[in-house]
Amino acid sequence: MDRLLNVLTGFSIGIIILVLASVRRSHIRVEYSVSWLSAAVVILVLSRSKTIMTDLAGVLGITYPPLAILVVVMILFLLVFYRFSLILSELKDANIALAQKVAILEFRQDSWGEKNEEAEAGRA
Repeated sequence: MDRLLNVLTGFSIGIIILVLASVRRSHIRVEYSVSWLSAAVVILVLSRSKTIMTDLAGVLGITYPPLAILVVVMILFLLVFYRFSLILSELKDANIALAQKVAILEFRQDSWGEKNEEAEAGRA
């Protein structure tokens, strides 16, 4: 049991260090790092507090308390992945709208250029 808890502790500390280093190097934006840091802190707290872990296992009906932490870890990561799926969907929609606006502007620019060429040809 202690080995699993130590692995979870190391895992959560590793995630915290990795996310903070990524924020520092501007590889990940701060608003996206909050989800990962929150999940890692929850895992760290659960893996170091035996009373919370035992209570959580009792609530979930699991006889082996570290397994309850693994269930919580899976749920946390699924929530983080879901949040990022929503963000990606919004970004894709915004990208499509932006591409459409650029196409409209290019069309207007081309038609404006044609009008100028016709006006110049009419003056000559």
